[in-house]
Amino acid sequence: MKNAEAAPLSGLEPLESAIDAQIRSNQIDVPMLPEVAGRVVRLTQDPKSDAMQLAKLIQSDQILAGHVMRVANSALYSPNATLISLQQAIARLGMKLISEIALAASINSSLFNAPGFESHIQYEIRYSLLAGLWAKEIARACRRNVEAAFLTGLLHDIGRPVATQTIISVAKDIKFTIDKRSLISLEDKYQRAIGVKVVEQWEMPQIVIEVVRHFDDYQNAGDAIKPTMIARAGAEFADHFMCEQGQEGCLTRDQLVVQPVLADLDLYQDEILEILEKEPAVQSAMEALQA
Repeated sequence: MKNAEAAPLSGLEPLESAIDAQIRSNQIDVPMLPEVAGRVVRLTQDPKSDAMQLAKLIQSDQILAGHVMRVANSALYSPNATLISLQQAIARLGMKLISEIALAASINSSLFNAPGFESHIQYEIRYSLLAGLWAKEIARACRRNVEAAFLTGLLHDIGRPVATQTIISVAKDIKFTIDKRSLISLEDKYQRAIGVKVVEQWEMPQIVIEVVRHFDDYQNAGDAIKPTMIARAGAEFADHFMCEQGQEGCLTRDQLVVQPVLADLDLYQDEILEILEKEPAVQSAMEALQA
């Protein structure tokens, strides 16, 4: 996510020293991903798993099960039918899509403790969800794994809310008063290193860890270069659609279609324009997942 407000600032040295020390000593307070969400991700990575196991797992968390059923019954996914059970929803929509719904529901602002910056955290989560949905469309155009693309797009910036939480916590500990502009500057600086620690502690698949690690330098992502480029491209699309045009740092449509990462994915301009035509479907999915 491009932060137009981010800029190098002076006077933050005491705070930066304290944050550096926490990162080096692995003392970052990583929020716990709901156990069910983590198990859903691992289950869907297991080729031996089946729909009954997934339904049983989601049913163990009543709130999550209710959310999954609400989304599964939305106009987008079930326009002409009412699904009455998780097994029915999985049979209709598939295990992969149900797992995406469950994970998207689990990554929410209640995971993070950032007093005074709740709206900022909420914005970041909406941005990441949109990046995941666009990454799916880009992966589809590139004939790559769309489920992995959603997961990496959703989590590529997971370090941001945790960095925000960490900065606020450390500032409080050392009695340092921080404003939003300074916080965003520090968030930009530390979110990548923190993000890697988050996905490692959440025991995400190795490809997710590699994408988060190399997101800012995909040319050096090794075997993960394609998934990293797709996640990066998804983020560029999210930047374009989340920004209010005219705002500093926003990508215009013309700027978006010539982003280097799209050329590196061997996408021609007509293919990029076809992806952009998916906007109504992506927005519908976004609304359904946030219902």
